[in-house]
Formats: sequence, C-alpha cells, structure tokens
Amino acid sequence: MAQIVVKNVKKMFGDFTAVRESSFTIEDGEFFMLLGPSGCGKTTTLRMIAGLELPTSGEIYLDGEEISQRPPSERDIAFVFQMFALYPHMNVRKNISYPLISQGMPRAAVKAKVEEVAGILGIKDILDSPVGGLSGGDRQRVALGRAIVREPKAFMMDEPLGALDAEFREHMAEELRALHDRMGATTVYVTHDQLEAMQMGDKIVVMNNAVIEQFGTPQEIYDKPATMFVADFIGSPSMNFLPFQGKVAPGSEMVRLNGHDEAVPKLMEGAEGDLVFGVRPEHVFLSDASAYRAKVLAAEYLGTTQIVTLQSPNGELKARIDARETVNPGETVGLEFRSSAVTLFENSTGRALRSALNDEVLSNG
Repeated sequence: MAQIVVKNVKKMFGDFTAVRESSFTIEDGEFFMLLGPSGCGKTTTLRMIAGLELPTSGEIYLDGEEISQRPPSERDIAFVFQMFALYPHMNVRKNISYPLISQGMPRAAVKAKVEEVAGILGIKDILDSPVGGLSGGDRQRVALGRAIVREPKAFMMDEPLGALDAEFREHMAEELRALHDRMGATTVYVTHDQLEAMQMGDKIVVMNNAVIEQFGTPQEIYDKPATMFVADFIGSPSMNFLPFQGKVAPGSEMVRLNGHDEAVPKLMEGAEGDLVFGVRPEHVFLSDASAYRAKVLAAEYLGTTQIVTLQSPNGELKARIDARETVNPGETVGLEFRSSAVTLFENSTGRALRSALNDEVLSNG
C-alpha cells in the first residue's frame, strides 16, 4: 500500500471549476474520507486520483511517483462504484477472478486467491451463484472482492454503500472498516453522509463548492470546526449559531450575548463586529440560575436523551439534555453554555475566529 499526495490540484470543465486548488496527504494505510454535499467536487477529486479524470493543473503522487497524467491502468488502484458494476453474465467466482485472469495469472493461483478473498468477505457459499439474484449487500461484497483480489496499492470507493437501506448500510460500514483494518489498505472513500464519515474515517476532508473547507481527524472536525459550513454539516443536530454584535476585549474571556456576559475562554483578542456564537446542542444546559432566558418550542424524546428546541433572544437553538429532565412547550427556561466548547465565527466570512478547545487560530491551511 502507499501514501497519496494531492498537491494544488484543480479541475475545470470548460468554464466550470469542479475542484479548486486542493492539497492534502493520505498516509499509507489510512481510511480517508472525502465528505461533502452533492456537487462539491469530492467524486471528481476521487476520479482524478484514480485516473478516470485528468487534472487541469496540479500534481498527484502515489508511493512517491507523480501519476497525474497516467492512465488508470498504470496507477495500480482499484475502484469500487456505488452501483456495483458487476458483470451480469458471470457468476460470483468469475466476477472476482476476472482481474487476475486478464493479467494472465495461472488458473491454480487464481482459484486459490479467489477462495482466500471469498473467505475474508464471508461469501464462499455463493461463489458459484449468478450475481443477478444476490442481495444488495452480497453484490457489494462481490464488488469489493473483485477489487481486493488484485492487491492494489490503494482502493478508491465512490459511495459504495449508497444503494443499501439505512440499517444494512450501517452494518456494511462496520464490516468495511473491519476489513480495512485487517488488510492495512490505503482507502479513499467518497460520501455525503457525515455519520458514515465520522464512523469509518481516520481523516476527513470536508468539501463545499469545489473548495476544501477543513482537513483533519473526525474529532478535530467535530470539536474545532474551521467554518460555519463544517460546524453545520457535521453533527446531528448540527451546531447552534447565535448571531450578535459584540467585541472581545484584549485579555477578556467573556463575550456580551444579549446583555449577559458569557464565558468564552481563549478567544481571539479584539474580535468585534458581526459575530456568531457557536455551540453544539450537548453543550447547552437548562439552568434556573441563568439570566439568559429562552422559550421552549418543542421536545423530541430519543430514549436516553431528548432534543429541546428553544427560542432565545439571539435566535432558535437546540439543547441535547437528559430524557429525565422535564420541559414543557411554552415555558421559559434559563440557559447555560459550556464555555470550553464554544466557537466564535465571523458572520461575513463564516470562518472561525478561535476555538475555545484550541489555542491555535483555525484556518483552511
């Protein structure tokens, strides 16, 4: 397996920019997620790494070799598509063995390799079955088997679980991550599902409108969002945003929110103007002692917790609280925020000024 380096890669389709100058490194053996909404450029980025699209400019390195203009056949990369892309006239065994047969591998070696891969994927019992009658999960395993059997340097996966129903998709996500860990493979995986990215990924690139908004581990992206887009896209429910006009005085750890001082440690000194106070629902608490008041609009019971929707002086927000706490729509409650988990954003740019969980100014890098 190998490291993949993407350096200042850009892709144009005529006058349309699909991917702006993007740079990131995928370490050897990582499970790397390209995450974002439809049309953000994530699949185009994946296809450029695989060689199915050629970049307009920039460089791509695989195992230290520059490959940006090489055809897919010279990249030693396996691609797994969302819609399986199996050969319908072949059975499972022939689908998996096809890449090896086309390379001229001896029949005995092909048979042994197919049996080995089928054992890893748990599909030995269907090797002689036609692919047309298989379930979606089994067909996806066959598609994975056809990629794995080649032992490529890296795997590219374009929303491979997107065609499965929600319950089975979660199960297959666990299996796919476990398979990755057993093989130690370098895997690049495209998804629009932030829960899937957080569950499976070692590192995540979050893309929006052809631009990389943030790059980091799932925890870094969740706890220290670099932009309001990332804070909104990651998390369910997403981060609360309370706009306000304010200023953080030099040396201060407080911000004035609707006439009440709220503790916001380690913020960028001197930040002022049109700002946004960002806090996730699990860091919002009900408190009779707080002077910051909000009206309860609704409560959604989720078993061990409940999501309470509130109307505050600075806008609507949500709190994730213990299911045993009693709240009633229409009542007014006091709110407190965990100051160590607050992020301030510039409203005009959407960029984080400073995360209270981090002493460093956040940037796109």
